[in-house]
Amino acid sequence: MTGTGNATTTVPSLQSPLTHVTLRVVLMAAMTLPMLVLYAVSTLGPFITRDLGIEAGLLGYFVMSSFGLAAVLSPWAGAFVDRTGSRRSVVILFGAIAAAFGLIATVPHFPGLIAAVAVCGIAQALANPVTNLLIAQRIPPAKKAAAVGLKQAGVQVAALFAGLALPGIATAFGWRAAFGLIAPVAAVLAVCAPLLTPGEHTPRGVGFRLARPNRLLGLLIAVQFSVGVALSGFVTFLPSFATHQGMPPAQAGSMVAVFGATGILSRILLTPLSARLRDESPLLATLIVLAAFAIVVTLFAGPASHWRLWTGAVGLGFTAVATNAIAMGMLVRDTSSFGSVATTSGLVSAAFFAGLAVGPPGYGAIVASPGGYTAAWIALIGVLLFGCALALALQAARRGHDARLAMAPSRGRE
Repeated sequence: MTGTGNATTTVPSLQSPLTHVTLRVVLMAAMTLPMLVLYAVSTLGPFITRDLGIEAGLLGYFVMSSFGLAAVLSPWAGAFVDRTGSRRSVVILFGAIAAAFGLIATVPHFPGLIAAVAVCGIAQALANPVTNLLIAQRIPPAKKAAAVGLKQAGVQVAALFAGLALPGIATAFGWRAAFGLIAPVAAVLAVCAPLLTPGEHTPRGVGFRLARPNRLLGLLIAVQFSVGVALSGFVTFLPSFATHQGMPPAQAGSMVAVFGATGILSRILLTPLSARLRDESPLLATLIVLAAFAIVVTLFAGPASHWRLWTGAVGLGFTAVATNAIAMGMLVRDTSSFGSVATTSGLVSAAFFAGLAVGPPGYGAIVASPGGYTAAWIALIGVLLFGCALALALQAARRGHDARLAMAPSRGRE
């Protein structure tokens, strides 16, 4: 999660039980709705390609436009929120979602749809800084950790909702209606959510200059970029690949819900486990190689072996999804190795978003080549194996860094 530093204006936590619940709903919605576009494009992909008469590979450009903009904006998003305040920032976040989904539901042509989806990138970049600042301002200290866990689960709630609800809506009313129903929800939140934010804000003197990452942070950034590439490529095209193997579109979309549910479970189980480890790098490497194996299983799916598709969805959800939360935990717990939390988490988030942006169009381009889906799955496996090698390199680098820190006091005594 991208930190924004300390709250700029600390106010008393709200006492009403209803307000407590409402604030948590807003926090989760602020994480769920920006990420929903990824899973909506995935589950509704077969409907979109059939209606627009485009190749499945072009779906990747929807995701690229959104997360590409998010990757560009993320390194500066925390500083922007610190200067602007939670009230204005939350309006911008939900307003961008309302505009994006409203445009997606109405713009007739493919290029216009790409531009409409890109607007979601504004909200994706703001989501973590805005929610972190709101938690700092409105949640009592003893409940902050639980609030962070709840709002981070919103990312996977997006996958769960997209897989369970959107294919049925698209079947009955069309895919544009499935996108369009999100716009009024976001518009209501843009109006009501500011009521839960502080009325006054003192801008902080936060600079927009980016620091150069050290070697440890550079390796972690590369790991998260690799995971983002594989994760987005897999999720975006799994339903299309499943329909290519003879699975009905609605059933193919439900695999994204399974992916989301296992992603929630993995974060609940694996994030606390990682916090007890001296070095989380080996766990990252293990999860990434298991994710690669899950794609191997998916690669060999066919009309008579749809179980392999479900296995792949469960496997990726339980492994790759957890790596981002584990990486963020590394930054929070080990500032001596990686640097300031606010700066480092912004850079790692930007790398992850960049991976999410690159994965789908890259996968789509390979699908359109003579190698087809087989070559595309193999490419994702290769990306994950490269990410595993980077995680092992990070482990070695941290071991060397810790050894140098341990020797520093003894040298000082000499």
